[in-house]
Amino acid sequence: MRWKGRRESDNLEDRRGSGGAKAGGISIIGLVVAFVAWKFFGVDPQQAYQVTKQVTQQQPATNTPLSQPTAEQQEAKQFVSTILADTEDTWSEIFKAHQMQYKAPKLVLYSGATATDCGTGQSAMGPFYCPSDQTVYLDTQFFMEMRQELGIVGNKNKTELSRNDQAGDFALAYVISHEVGHHVQNLLGISNQVQNQRRKLSQAQGNQLSVRLELQADCFAGMWAKSNDQRTHFLDEGDIDEAMDAAQKIGDDYLQKRSTGQIVPDSFTHGSSQQRMTWFKRGFESGSLDSCNTFSQGAV
Repeated sequence: MRWKGRRESDNLEDRRGSGGAKAGGISIIGLVVAFVAWKFFGVDPQQAYQVTKQVTQQQPATNTPLSQPTAEQQEAKQFVSTILADTEDTWSEIFKAHQMQYKAPKLVLYSGATATDCGTGQSAMGPFYCPSDQTVYLDTQFFMEMRQELGIVGNKNKTELSRNDQAGDFALAYVISHEVGHHVQNLLGISNQVQNQRRKLSQAQGNQLSVRLELQADCFAGMWAKSNDQRTHFLDEGDIDEAMDAAQKIGDDYLQKRSTGQIVPDSFTHGSSQQRMTWFKRGFESGSLDSCNTFSQGAV
């Protein structure tokens, strides 16, 4: 993926400290694989925070800026800032084409824990979007977690991204664009409608709505990839395969089978591997908001 040399976003705040990625004194790598992986994409931060408190001790929010970042940390920041800028430029064009104005989200890089309007964000929650402050939160330790816990690998011939980030640069861009997809849903009023509806439903029915919300964010990520490539020609051969590999390995069925050996569809909150791959691909191939209506009858 060709990402260097383009505009970087002004909407990124770096709160990373020097203490490493720990949650209440417990290493993230030491947490259960299924728990960590389940939180990687689009999690409701308020729900995730309640679960996190049950398995970690509460830690004060860490907002100390990174004092002396390493070359790898600097490059990670540059990468995230560039992808965020790409989402800003691309979604601004898409919204303008629909006679709407896009309001870009903020993105916070943090280490360990940080204060958010949705409660204390912790690394174990993985990347998440908080609708209350319209901010994406990302601990760059996630890049390593994505590689170590899920074994997601990209094009081994690529060397532009940090040496530690062997998950593949476009797989990581997919993570960011998925979270920005939740911001788009928030701007369009979709997230609020889903949350209001979930309060009236059973747990299983509410989970089904959550799946549709997550799959739409995947579709929006595919839309972004298509539109951004038309604008910047940033994709290399094999990049879409990276996204498909990532989508497959964060499907609810894949994670449940890996963790417990059993698959419980009623408990799905993000969608199966096949669903996640299908909706990302649909967004990429169509490049259309209309094609991402996961809430229509029979859509999923």
